[in-house]
Amino acid sequence: MGAGKSSVGRRLAARLTVPFRDADAEIENAAGCSITEIFQHYGEAAFRDGERKVIGRLLTEPPHVLATGGGAFMDAETRARMAESAFSVWLKAPVDVLLARVQRKDDRPLLKAGDPRQVLEQLLKIREPIYALADLTVGSENGPHSETVEGIVKALVNRGICEDV
Repeated sequence: MGAGKSSVGRRLAARLTVPFRDADAEIENAAGCSITEIFQHYGEAAFRDGERKVIGRLLTEPPHVLATGGGAFMDAETRARMAESAFSVWLKAPVDVLLARVQRKDDRPLLKAGDPRQVLEQLLKIREPIYALADLTVGSENGPHSETVEGIVKALVNRGICEDV
């Protein structure tokens, strides 16, 4: 959360001339309510179940850039599906950058469980070993998101996944 998935994803999709899909928006659309409401009324387990189903459906669609929530890749089933049919990118950012970004909005259910810095640090401690399984790790620092996009495109070209666009 706060790594720039949606912002970088939109720019990457435009650069690759493919559609952009945001898993969180798709989940909200399917559920008919916000992610915050899903967490409040049904809990995290129900949200993760819906997330798994929505992402599974999205992975069967024609090529697009898909931004997933930070916990999606933690799910072994979702991660396996991504490995089969997608190229995964971990946008890695330092805690200070993530903290500055997430504090701009008040719609992060997981950050309501305590001090945001401590929550982020704990999440990263648990998640980083799994995130490291992504096909590509790209730094998402305070620089322009266009630099992050160019790093991803270069890696995709170098790996023969796409032609230089």
